[in-house]
Amino acid sequence: MLVVLILAAAALGGTVYWWLDAPLRLSAPTVDLSIEPGTSPRALAQDVQDAGVDVNPYFLYAWFRFSGQARGIKAGSYELDASLTPRRLLNKLVRGEEALRAVTLVEGWNWRQVRATLARADQLRGDTRELSDEAIMRLLERPGVAPEGRFFPDTYTYSKGSTDLAVLRRALRAMDKKLAAAWDARADQLPLKSPDEVLTLASIVEKETGRGSDRPLIASVFINRLRSGMLLQTDPTVIYGMGERFDGNLRKRDLQTDTPWNTYTRAGLPPTPIAMPGRAALLAAVQPANSKSLYFVARGDGSSQFSSTLDEHNRAVNQYQRRP
Repeated sequence: MLVVLILAAAALGGTVYWWLDAPLRLSAPTVDLSIEPGTSPRALAQDVQDAGVDVNPYFLYAWFRFSGQARGIKAGSYELDASLTPRRLLNKLVRGEEALRAVTLVEGWNWRQVRATLARADQLRGDTRELSDEAIMRLLERPGVAPEGRFFPDTYTYSKGSTDLAVLRRALRAMDKKLAAAWDARADQLPLKSPDEVLTLASIVEKETGRGSDRPLIASVFINRLRSGMLLQTDPTVIYGMGERFDGNLRKRDLQTDTPWNTYTRAGLPPTPIAMPGRAALLAAVQPANSKSLYFVARGDGSSQFSSTLDEHNRAVNQYQRRP
C-alpha cells in the first residue's frame, strides 16, 4: 500500500509539473485580460477563463495559492498569447508585464495634430474625443488656459484601455517641469516676463528651424526685436492664425490680414504658443545667443543666414531666396 501511495503521489506530482509548463489553449491568437485593483486570486482565476483561456479555474486558483505569490499579482491590462502556460501566466502577472502601447507627440506639432494623433492611437480610450478644448483643460485642472503648446513632445507608453486624458495629463506635467527648469535657467535681463512668454517664444523658435545650432541665434533675433520694439514678423505665427485656411502657400495678403497671432500686424508675442516646443527650443528661448542680429533668412539647406542690418538682410534675401 505504501508503494502504491508513493507511486500515486509521484504520478500526481509529475502531472502537476507537466500541467504548469503545458501551453494553454486560447479562444483567439491573443486574448486580453484586465485585472482590477483588489481582485482576489479566486476571482482572478475565473477571469482568466472568462477572458478566453481554456483552463480549469479551480486548478489555476490552487496554483496561485500554492506558489505563495498570489498576493504579488499586479492589477493592469495584459495580453496573453499562445506561449502561455500556468507558470508563465503567474510570472507575467507578478512582474506586472502589461500589454503596453505607445503614442508619440512630435516637436512642433499643434494642438489639432495632438488631438488627431490621440484619436488614432491603438487601444487608447478616447474620453476627450467629444469634448471641447475648454472642457479638456478643466478636467486637467487648468481652466481658462489654452491647450496650445502645453504638452511636452515625447513618446508616452500606456496600457491597453488607458485614456487619452491620462496621456495628456502626463504630457502636461512633463511640460510643466521642463518649462520650470528653463525659467530657472534663464539669462539675466531677458524681455520675457513669465514662463508663459518663454513657452510662446520657444514655440516660435521650434517652428522656425529644426537645426539645433540655429535655435539660439533665432531666439536672439526675436529677443533683440522685443528689446527694440520691432515687430517679430515671423511667418509661422501668421500660418497658425490662418488655421485650416492655410493651403501651404503664404501670400502677401495673408501677411497683411490681421489675426491675434499675426506678428506682422501686431506687436510683441502672440497671445498663445503656436506649437509644442521641445527642450532645445525652451533652452534657446531663455539662453539666446549673444548677437546683434535682427534678421534671418533660410539658406535652402535647413540653415539660416543672420544679419544685423536691413541692408545685410536684403543682400542675403537676394542671394538665397531670389537666385535664378
